[in-house]
Amino acid sequence: LRGDKIARGGLRWSDRHEDFRTEILGLMKAQQVKNAVIVPMGAKGGFVVKRPPKEGGREAFLAEGIECYKTFIRGLLDITDNRAGEAILPPKDVTRRDGDDPYLVVAADKGTATFSDIANGLAEEYGFWLGDAFASGGSAGYDHKKMGITARGAWESVKRHFRELNHDTQSQPFDAVGVGDMGGDVFGNGMLLSEHIRLIGAFNHLHIFCDPDPDPATTYKERKRLFENVKGWDAYNTKLLSKGGRIFLRSEKSLRLTPEIQKAFDLDRERVTPNELMRAMLQSRTDLLWFGGIGTYIKSTSETHAQAGDKANDAIRIDAPDVRAKVVGEGANLGVTQLGRIEFSENGGRLNADYIDNSAGVDSSDHEVNIKILMGDVMRLPKFKMDIQKRDKLLASLTDEVGALVLRNNYQQAQGISLMELKAPDQLSSHRQLMIELERKASLSRKLEGLPDDDMIETRQRTGKGLTRPELAVLQAYAKIHITGLLLDSDIPESKAMEGRLLKYFPKKLAKDYEKIALGHMLKREIICTTLANSMTNRMGPTFLMERVAKIGTTPAEVAKAYIIVREAFDLRSLWNAIEALDNKVPAQVQLNAFLDIARMTERAVTWFLTRLGRDLDINKDIAAYESGIKKLKKKLSDVATPDLHDTIEHATHRGMQDGLPEKLARDLALMPMLASSCDIIRIAGKMKIGLNGPAKLYFELGAHFHLDWLRQQARYLPTDDRWADEALDGVIDQLYGSQAGLTVRVLKDMKAGEGMAEKPGLFKKWMDTHGTQAQAIEPLFNDMRAAASVDLPMLIIAEQRLRNLYGG
Repeated sequence: LRGDKIARGGLRWSDRHEDFRTEILGLMKAQQVKNAVIVPMGAKGGFVVKRPPKEGGREAFLAEGIECYKTFIRGLLDITDNRAGEAILPPKDVTRRDGDDPYLVVAADKGTATFSDIANGLAEEYGFWLGDAFASGGSAGYDHKKMGITARGAWESVKRHFRELNHDTQSQPFDAVGVGDMGGDVFGNGMLLSEHIRLIGAFNHLHIFCDPDPDPATTYKERKRLFENVKGWDAYNTKLLSKGGRIFLRSEKSLRLTPEIQKAFDLDRERVTPNELMRAMLQSRTDLLWFGGIGTYIKSTSETHAQAGDKANDAIRIDAPDVRAKVVGEGANLGVTQLGRIEFSENGGRLNADYIDNSAGVDSSDHEVNIKILMGDVMRLPKFKMDIQKRDKLLASLTDEVGALVLRNNYQQAQGISLMELKAPDQLSSHRQLMIELERKASLSRKLEGLPDDDMIETRQRTGKGLTRPELAVLQAYAKIHITGLLLDSDIPESKAMEGRLLKYFPKKLAKDYEKIALGHMLKREIICTTLANSMTNRMGPTFLMERVAKIGTTPAEVAKAYIIVREAFDLRSLWNAIEALDNKVPAQVQLNAFLDIARMTERAVTWFLTRLGRDLDINKDIAAYESGIKKLKKKLSDVATPDLHDTIEHATHRGMQDGLPEKLARDLALMPMLASSCDIIRIAGKMKIGLNGPAKLYFELGAHFHLDWLRQQARYLPTDDRWADEALDGVIDQLYGSQAGLTVRVLKDMKAGEGMAEKPGLFKKWMDTHGTQAQAIEPLFNDMRAAASVDLPMLIIAEQRLRNLYGG
């Protein structure tokens, strides 16, 4: 099953003979959201061995499975288009009812984890153009276990959760309980990602490990030894266990617990069954519950065990309200059902979803495939003298950088969900609209994904609650997929400004040495659109693009262009990096609020470019036109600001420094509300052919005199109960900015203020003396508003209309 022409996913050797097609369909749905962070859409395949050999034992069974896998792969290749350079070669004796479709990439899955080289051998046999990029993770690929990439990606989520609980996992001890053993990829790598883990309990399919009061340093070394030797819990040096520690066999009928184990897992009986002990471990008061082994161990109270879909663990599965861990990390797939995640989150627990936490594996594979496609093009050009041995050596040398590129996505995706969570109650109406849009256009099923229906949303609105993290994770993933599709239908990927985004996807050496070939990459369009959709959604939230499209009546491509212009012209990357560099140095809440300050300014500036510029956007031209002006204004704001505005900037800077921000960053963030007006000032100066100082000073004086900052503040804090009131308020705020710009132009024109005149002090006072009769006439209106107990929407609309009359807007 393939989600699109450009799709990838695992091929599974299924053991569910009766319903393996249903299994694949369910996995396909999960793969779609997991693949949101990478270029290809989701895909999933699987097969069963219909006639297993009756003799020969495990070796014969494995050999038969491999033959079935080969048959499956050959079947796929038999009906897949091939490539020779730019030419497409359709398969022989096949009637094609679709267009050219040469992209076929398969991944390892349950039962086929070691089969990548077999698949690549078949691709070579067929002369398939992707060669050993056909099945990522083979002997010349990036070994996920050696890189520890899946666990490291999930650990970014774990670190984020603890950071927001004001705990640094990399320097402070914390308790953990887990599912898996040190010989496993995700569990083993995960339990080595901090030297401060106190692993008090874990279990796999054979053993139950209990260490009630572990020493972090000693136990870390022992876990490392087991990992390096691919050993299970039975190889653990029991002399290193703390008092009362034991390692039990799951096959025992009953277990005798020490007092220490009883206390650690709140058990009041000395004798328990293995299942009772494992249930108690899942329910224990621990900091982290780490899933690194196969199985679904937590469900919601509303679900049956059958609905959890993991019969083997029915006897130990618990309900979400019984989980007392602070944080759940899903390094493995589906450790918790989606409804279980939501219920755990509603009860105050912290988790995302498996497709967020463990996406680094698919992300690493995708980088591998796209790098191999690039290197295939390089190898076809004699001038580079690149053969397969040199390529393999080069690929190996890039392992660390590929890992860093992948982990960056994990970090930003988890951070994006935290930003969404912070605004979730206020944005519930917007999230509902997004769900409706995604239901119409992106195959979202609220029921299947466990998202609230309209009645539940009304209940949450009444109680002041928003969507939970697991629900927001679904919205984030679907929005990324939908936005990528919208951008692919635009001219964005062809823009020269997007070449830098494409090159950033690859390790620096490849981007530098093979720039021209990289810019001609087969998946250039897809890489650009996917990474841009990820960036925009992580930074601005999943509703940002579609809300701009709906409110302004523009296209997704224009919103994306405006976002790129604002990001570059305002040098937002530098600000984002400066905030992220403060991890574990300032409270996470301070960082998240700083990101929201930037997002608010960005929304305002994007709206400006879409509504006020008066012409089509030109990414490169507009970045150049506004970048230098914004830098100048930042330096001059203290000179041109009114005394009150200057005090506001200083107060905000001081408050930021009290929160732990460096002075420069605190000041840059304090300037954000003022910088939202910089585009108006720059355009006015350009049209009047004068310097920035005069229009800027006048602009802020007019804002102070006509209480425009106060009016906008009143509008922002007005409560809204539906999207129409919300849109009306947004419109009023935008018009109030327009009034400030319009009044600035009116004064400059009335006073015939050329270069010298505009800079002189007292220009506004002179205008009031000579042209201010109408302006003075609306002063009583402002006095009445400020004296009123509260300001409402009609009052703001009337104020804006009177101001517009002043400048003939």
